Amino acid sequence: MFEELDRRTRLTRNQLKILIAAIIGDALEFFDYFLIGFVLAFLIGPWKLTFGQSATVLMSSGIGAIIGAYAWGWLADRIGRRLVFMGTVLNFSIATGLLYFTPDNGWIYLAIMRFFVGTGVGGLYCVDLPLVQEFMPSSKRGWVGGLVTCVIPLGVGLGAVLGALMGGDQWRLLFAIGVLPALVVLLVRVWVPESPRWLCRRGRYADARKSLAWALQVPPSSLPLPTAADAGPPVTSNWLDLFKYPRSLLVSWLGNAGAQTGVYGLTLWAPSLFVLLLRVTPQQAAKMMILLSVFGFIGRVSFSFLSEWIGRRNAGGLLGFGAGLLTILAGFNHDAELMGISAFWLILAVTFFFADGGFAIVGPYAAEVWPSHLRTTGMGSAYGFGGIGKIIGPVGLALIVGSNNYLKPDVPLPQIPVAFLYLGCWFLMAGIVYYCFGLETKGKSIEDIDRELEAVQPDLAAAQVREA
Repeated sequence: MFEELDRRTRLTRNQLKILIAAIIGDALEFFDYFLIGFVLAFLIGPWKLTFGQSATVLMSSGIGAIIGAYAWGWLADRIGRRLVFMGTVLNFSIATGLLYFTPDNGWIYLAIMRFFVGTGVGGLYCVDLPLVQEFMPSSKRGWVGGLVTCVIPLGVGLGAVLGALMGGDQWRLLFAIGVLPALVVLLVRVWVPESPRWLCRRGRYADARKSLAWALQVPPSSLPLPTAADAGPPVTSNWLDLFKYPRSLLVSWLGNAGAQTGVYGLTLWAPSLFVLLLRVTPQQAAKMMILLSVFGFIGRVSFSFLSEWIGRRNAGGLLGFGAGLLTILAGFNHDAELMGISAFWLILAVTFFFADGGFAIVGPYAAEVWPSHLRTTGMGSAYGFGGIGKIIGPVGLALIVGSNNYLKPDVPLPQIPVAFLYLGCWFLMAGIVYYCFGLETKGKSIEDIDRELEAVQPDLAAAQVREA
């Protein structure tokens, strides 16, 4: 049955519906997640926040994302992709809406609610990519997975536009708008069936055939009925099974950690740093973020096709080395100008082509390097481990700059180059991991990847066959 899927060279209308639902979900998900960066630019003055207090607000969602990625990813392998997709969207939408009720000077309330936003965001990212990939032929999986992530910068850009339009006393309205992603649940409920591969592994062979037939827009009877041999190894509930795939663990965990530390440190702090370093208003800082979002979007589209052109390993290396070197360059030129324009702003825009654009590789690749029976569990573990970067990225910058310093334009910040060197080195680590240790998945079917991973551990494979 899945060989019939891989023979397809064009996507059907129903496959495009699945893709659109995931795209909208991802865009609005990260609109919610990165809203805090724009809101914080409005609050640092009136609330007299220190770097330490601001970092606490920024990192709280990172802590939530770690827990959410592990928990929701584990659930998606047990109760199905579709239910978890809807649950995660409701999770972060409702939590963002509750931020509307943040009291004045209530940075602690802000941090607590951002924790719950993070749990939903971490979970959705780990389930929507596997859900889409499991409906797609191998020849389309790379660019389709990248395309799902391409709209994330548009979500950040939407936040930038709204932040630029709103005054300093209207920041709560941004959080009220953040409830809108809950509407995606309706799209998923109407459009998207359960993953045929998940149904197959659960022994629900008729349902699996019906699901794939819907996606391919053919009668179910025209497809072969899958068997236990098609299902592959059974879903496991043992977290320790992840460690039976050390190369998958190394690449997905460390690759995610490096990329997330760098990009979240940059993206969450950028609006406030524009206010502090370039002496602009929060509205102007939000407008400046639009250029970074545009470069990030162009980067994601480019990396989606690069993954099929030069392969996942080479594209991952390009992400890490390009973003790392440019981040360091931006930090050492934070006070320089180029033809009367801030060099810091211009270099960061180009940096986002690699740093943000490269996430068209990070997420889809983290799902591809795991066997199918551990796909969302493995990706959830990778995104959860990488979620440490959501903490050590923004907090690391704050500690280097001086966590007790108040965020005021007249406070000198001589440690900015060192802080950006710190973030750049995380990107460089990701590049080394992808390029030197990555498993090339370009052009391989999910079943081919499964066989390749199991071939290096025959004892485990034999045991799983006997259990099945």
